[in-house]
Amino acid sequence: MGFQITPSILNADLSLLAHEVGRIPSSDWVHVDVMDGHFVPNLTVGAPVIESLRRHTKLPIDAHLMIEEPDRWAPEYAEAGCGSVTFHAEAAHAPVRLARELRAKGARAGMALKPATPVEPFGDMLGELDMLLLMTVEPGFGGQEFLDIVLPKIRRARSLISAAGLEVRLQVDGGVSPDTIERCAEAGADTFVAGSAVFGADDPDAMVKQLRDQAARAATPR
Repeated sequence: MGFQITPSILNADLSLLAHEVGRIPSSDWVHVDVMDGHFVPNLTVGAPVIESLRRHTKLPIDAHLMIEEPDRWAPEYAEAGCGSVTFHAEAAHAPVRLARELRAKGARAGMALKPATPVEPFGDMLGELDMLLLMTVEPGFGGQEFLDIVLPKIRRARSLISAAGLEVRLQVDGGVSPDTIERCAEAGADTFVAGSAVFGADDPDAMVKQLRDQAARAATPR
């Protein structure tokens, strides 16, 4: 499936989004964190901003919904042109139904888990997903320190996916940088959200390539 880097615009200059996204042409996706000020304390952008951004980039948009009532609101993001929509298991009332609705609307269906939420209870529904996102920080703000305690959960999630014979992407989000990405890749992650590491670099696109190369090297059997 290969390794994918999905820079988060949460750490970009939000007043110059089209320009900022233009600085990362080698990215696989553009990661947009949608926060409602309720599920998490922060408040960010919504569907109208994504619709506008879609007109200025050919990169697919990966929306991470840190919101209450995703069953109600998530389909709107698929309709807004997101190629991937991820909702939180902790907030969804009917995650299987929601995943199927997102897929029916043409989007990749993703489900996210907070650091303390175990992955095992959701093993039976992995086949309903295109991606599982494991948060490696507490959701809500960019620039947080990576939580090493999530690494065993990444390994368990990879084992569940492999045992079921599924091609579900395993994404990690939070504190991903040149110092942490190799540990995530070794544990089994294949898709990486990096915010400050990318947009804080002198050359954001060179950092995207560096992170992808690091992940590939770390996951290659020696």
